[in-house]
Amino acid sequence: MVIRQDKNKARQKRHLRVRAKVKGTANAPRLNVFRSLKNIYAQLIDDVTGVTIAAASTVEKGEGYGGNKAAAREVGKRLAERAKEKGITEVVFDRGGYVYHGRVQELADGAREGGLKF
Repeated sequence: MVIRQDKNKARQKRHLRVRAKVKGTANAPRLNVFRSLKNIYAQLIDDVTGVTIAAASTVEKGEGYGGNKAAAREVGKRLAERAKEKGITEVVFDRGGYVYHGRVQELADGAREGGLKF
């Protein structure tokens, strides 16, 4: 499908523009979001060392449909919980070239509810 491919290329270009400005450190890692049609993925990345500190997604849940807003909010909460275990309270949000709306916004709200600041 040509339209989906063009939309994804445009998103990747937007993501590169955002990545030029957003850098994650060990103290404030980058909260990266990837959204597929069926699932949503989030990870905390230290860009200085290139290491993923924590990750969460709807795939690991293993139950039901992971492409809705409720599931995205749960992923945000789960990621915040894992970040707290590692002693991280502040992050830099990277929306991955997606519009800050819907599932991406719910994931961010869930992470805030879990105690992350950004």
